[in-house]
Amino acid sequence: MSKSAAFENALLKLLFNGDAIANLADDAGTSPLTNLYVSLHTADPGDDGNQSTNEIGYTSYARVAVSRDTDGWTVTDSVVSPAEDIAFPVGTGGSGTATHFGVGTASSGAGVLLYSGEITPNIVCGSGVTPYLTTETVITED
Repeated sequence: MSKSAAFENALLKLLFNGDAIANLADDAGTSPLTNLYVSLHTADPGDDGNQSTNEIGYTSYARVAVSRDTDGWTVTDSVVSPAEDIAFPVGTGGSGTATHFGVGTASSGAGVLLYSGEITPNIVCGSGVTPYLTTETVITED
């Protein structure tokens, strides 16, 4: 079963921009999220994964907070992308290859993974490397 294109776009705007879906859902909870947290992964976290599943672990790595509004995310035609490039902390040691990214609800730990996707080309991380995702990184609702 599929969703209509209008609902797909509205759902992404609710999740990434905090925009209400009239008469269905709103962002007026007691303490709605103001940021979503982007993570890097060494393999696909999968449908059953969380934010820490296969998460990269180079020295100084941390998830990056992106504001949950139009300053943080662009949503058009059921596709969402970062409004600006997302730079992760520069590596001070360790290593790993980021093959996937994730977007979730927690700054650390096993938070809820909302979406994940492949990084092409992969990012080899380690000392002196600043991994980043560009505005060309997309999540498509289908």
